Amino acid sequence: MRFAVFTVSLPEWSPLEAVTHLRELGYDGVEWRVVDQPPFDGTATPAFWWANRCTWPLASFVDDARDIRALSDDAGLGLPNVGTYAACGDSDGIDQAMRGAARIGAPSVRITVPKYDGRAPYLALRDAARRDFDHVVRAAQRHGVRALVEIHMQTIVPSASAAAAFLGEFDPVHVGVIHDAGNMVFEGYEAYRMGVEVLGPYLAHVHLKSARWMHDERAGWRPEFAPLRDGAVDVRALFEALAAVGYDDWVSFEDFSTAQPLLERTRDNLELVKTIRAGV
Repeated sequence: MRFAVFTVSLPEWSPLEAVTHLRELGYDGVEWRVVDQPPFDGTATPAFWWANRCTWPLASFVDDARDIRALSDDAGLGLPNVGTYAACGDSDGIDQAMRGAARIGAPSVRITVPKYDGRAPYLALRDAARRDFDHVVRAAQRHGVRALVEIHMQTIVPSASAAAAFLGEFDPVHVGVIHDAGNMVFEGYEAYRMGVEVLGPYLAHVHLKSARWMHDERAGWRPEFAPLRDGAVDVRALFEALAAVGYDDWVSFEDFSTAQPLLERTRDNLELVKTIRAGV
């Protein structure tokens, strides 16, 4: 099993700082965040989803591919996946994402699916997204890059079962699922082993983070991201489930907690998971 970090969770570091730290800490790979962010200057406070310094623009991804590959290779880091935000209905964005991924040598890219908030009929959203995936699959075949959907709250695939059902009519050679136990704390929880068994050949990648439910007088119960050591995700049970189905590929950390400084939590996460995995 190999360990990487999805750079959405490294907002304070530049790409060079990220690969330097990841190499020194003993990581095996880096999963680059690729999206066009609103412009920001040096006075902006880096955050996970905006002014993130560890992000490559989608618009120039193909042109930047040589530099991205060299930066990763020089640090000895593999490229398990590219974390794009290209929507399944955005043919131009998908083509740009897959062309860039092919150039840097990444096997897959994340493709997003519609959000779900209960205001529009679910089945209509799902069926429209499936029609879009006919085009996604053709792009995957053309570029030799697998298209992955992530188990994610407030989308049409919040659980392993929903993701498997969504992709079930497509060839798993070209499409797959990113399992995310942290997102399933918010919505879509299923027993980990059941989920990875249901996914079968569609289980392509794993994101690892945690979350927990909190209560206060004004807002009632609400979920929030949490450190791996303190959240609701049972990390040992997750690795036992992965071992049970023979998954021994990439696990990519995506920690959105802020209780520890960035370098400290990036080091601690890898140490924790290596210890847990050694006991599975």
